[in-house]
Parts: sequence; structure tokens; C-alpha cells
Amino acid sequence: MSQDSGDLLQHPRRNLGNRYRSQSEKFVGLANRDRSRFDDNMSWAEQNARQAILHDFTDERNWRCLADIKVILGDGDGLCAVLEDVFSVLGRDSENIDQLKGIDFLKLGLELLEAAFSRDPLEPDIWWSNLAKNDSLSENIGEFVSRCKRLDFTDQRANIIFGRRIERLRDSGYTEIFIELSKHLLAHRPNNHELWMELGRLHERRGEVDEAWMCYDHVQNIREHLTPRDEFLSRLTGKMDGLADKPWSQPTVEKRDQFLQQMLELSQRVSKPSEVQEKNSNEIEELSSQHPDLQRLQDLINNEDFSEAFFLARRLLSQGEDWAEEWLSRAKSGFGE
Repeated sequence: MSQDSGDLLQHPRRNLGNRYRSQSEKFVGLANRDRSRFDDNMSWAEQNARQAILHDFTDERNWRCLADIKVILGDGDGLCAVLEDVFSVLGRDSENIDQLKGIDFLKLGLELLEAAFSRDPLEPDIWWSNLAKNDSLSENIGEFVSRCKRLDFTDQRANIIFGRRIERLRDSGYTEIFIELSKHLLAHRPNNHELWMELGRLHERRGEVDEAWMCYDHVQNIREHLTPRDEFLSRLTGKMDGLADKPWSQPTVEKRDQFLQQMLELSQRVSKPSEVQEKNSNEIEELSSQHPDLQRLQDLINNEDFSEAFFLARRLLSQGEDWAEEWLSRAKSGFGE
């Protein structure tokens, strides 16, 4: 079931989102026409609005539908929760979060929602159009890059929204920025196999063979039924057949270690503060006999820092530490895989 939920979030289904939103609007209409069944119809309206967001969180109309229902019901706390969820999708920007403090949500909640969508449209084409509509495109892109580096992309939906935005940058020729920001997104959410795939394809087109192999390797590790790494090696072998060039071999342990160390350092920036716990002398003696990286993995998993645990476990595996395979599986389980 968790696999199905992950696939649903990875591929928003606009048709289903539209269908549930339409049903929600019909129940709101019924509630207005038949006051004797107002509560029942509004309950169905809210349930369908939530389903619309579940199936397609990228459509602003679905969020507006649920927010309008909260206002009709006089549910200020519920509207606050909707806005908090929207801001999670938009990367939990501290500037947005601060706006939720001490306001009358029934009076200002809808206005705040519209302001958020005006600044950060969920549709990537509209977002890019707004970014590029004046002469300060380079300045706007610079501000976007700086902002991305301080946002929280651990919410899978935020990772998808911003992943589609940086794809617009790549398609417009800003490939170096795409590569830089891809790594920030993946440091927060290493199981975004679609972004790993896009990054691998870009490296392959640029002739950066080692980097492409490592990206495809991540995809194949995360989604075992996909084989982009093997297919890449087949393409590579086919190009080299009959040539005098030295056959390519996969990246060295040192290069893979360097790449994974960079991703590990990026993921550490968003790690949760470790909980300090007192340990008795027996526990300290037991810990001192453990592999230090094993203890670190245990602490990361217990603290739900699955991204950092993922890259640490992959780095250890690249160094021949087979015992880290179990911890890699635990990290991936933490993502809901």
C-alpha cells in the first residue's frame, strides 16, 4: 500500500483531482439548497475536496475548494491546517510560516492563500512565466537559487513541485543551476528517482559518464524493477565496440565516495537535532565497541534522519562495508518505500 501511495504522489492524477473537486462543488450546492441536510452534504463536500488534493496537489483549484469549505463551516483551525499544508508543499518558507501567527483565519485565510499562490504558482509553466516576464531574469533566478538553499524539501510534494521548476531552468539553458539545485532537492529526498533519472540523462548528454552512471545507479537501487544503469552500460558498451579506445569501467571507489560524501554533507544541513540521552556506563562500554558509523546510522534512523542515513549507508557500501545494506533498507523504508 505504501508503494501505491508513493506512486500516487509521484504522478499527480489531474483527471481524478478534477472529478473529486467537481463532486465537492456539487455537494456544496446541495447544502445551500437543502438546509435540512446541510451538515451531511458539507461533510461529503469536504471529504471529496480532500480527495481532490490527494490525487492532484499541483492544482491550486483543489486547495481553494477545500479552503472555501473551511470558511463556510467556520472552521478557522481547519483553514490554518490547510495553509500549513500548502506551505509544506512550497518548501516551508519561514516567511510564509511567520504569517500564520496571530491572524484571524476566517477573515484573512483565503487572502493569504491567494498571496501564496500569486508568489509561488504550483503550475511550473506559470511560475517560469512570472520569473521571466521582466528584464531582471538573471536577478530573479539568483534569488530563486538562494531561496532554494534554505527551504525544506523533505515533503515529497515539495520535492516534486520544485523539481518541475528546476526542469524549466534546465530546458531554458541553465544546466549548471539545474545540477546544483537537483543535489539540494535530492539531499532532502534521496528517493526521488525521477529527478535522479533526469540528472543522469543530463550528465549522459554532456558526456559525463561517471556522473551519469552514479545517478542511474541510485535509480536502480531505489527502484529495483528499473534498470537504467544496466541500459546505460549497454549503450556505452555498444558505442565502444570495435573502437581502439580503452573500455570504460565504472567509477572508482574514491570517486563514488567523493560524490556520496558531498551528498551526505548536503543532507546534514537539514538533519534534525539529535536528541541528547543519558547513557549508563554499560551502554557507553557497549557503544565504544561498535563501529562508529554503525552507531551513527542507529542514531540517524532513531532520529528519523532518513536522508542522511541513506547517503551514509550507500557510502559505506561503496567502500565494501556489506553490513550497511540492512541500514540502507531501513533508510529507504523511512521514505515510505
